[in-house]
Amino acid sequence: METLRFNFSGGQRQIDGARLVGVVGSGNLEILIEQKALNGGCEIEISTAAHGFGAIWEAVVRDFHQRWQLADVHVAINDMGATPAVVSLRLDQAAESIMGVAS
Repeated sequence: METLRFNFSGGQRQIDGARLVGVVGSGNLEILIEQKALNGGCEIEISTAAHGFGAIWEAVVRDFHQRWQLADVHVAINDMGATPAVVSLRLDQAAESIMGVAS
């Protein structure tokens, strides 16, 4: 397993609580999004079975942060080989769920 960590600042949207989206055995991806005091930051931690894809992960999570602008949020991703499109979809589902946005 490889662990990647990304930190972003400049988010403006606060959340309340925590949500789990997806299951590792279903779609090969699980995302936990939760409130955490980070001085307005957003941290994303990825545990993945696929080594050497850091640049792709960074692009996907940077795009997610730009879309949602979350602040004081920790996102944990457990990946067993999901494609970037599935990762992006699950991240949006997690954000929609915790923000109360209807899809």
